[in-house]
Amino acid sequence: MDADTAPCRRIHVALGVIDVDLSVADYSARLGCPPAVHIRSEYALWRSDEVNFSIRRAETPGLRHLGWEDPSAAAFSAETDVNGIVWERFAAEHQAAEIRLLWETPA
Repeated sequence: MDADTAPCRRIHVALGVIDVDLSVADYSARLGCPPAVHIRSEYALWRSDEVNFSIRRAETPGLRHLGWEDPSAAAFSAETDVNGIVWERFAAEHQAAEIRLLWETPA
């Protein structure tokens, strides 16, 4: 498959935040759009052509992990780089299944 026909990957950034709903308002303004998924007080996900950005409630705010949303991914996988940062690789349907599993809601 050449570069013109290869499936496009989106960078994935996952943050932990103290207040999800307050963060949704802030990040929606920064990104210029509302989240595609918002589980009140728990989780939110924005998907653009360039980025898959998620936030999840955490006691300590900060980077949870990085990764790639990759349409060619056959399954969810994760590995840790030389700096100790977790990188996930998944297709959109893998992420949707995880959201449904964790919050028992349609994604």
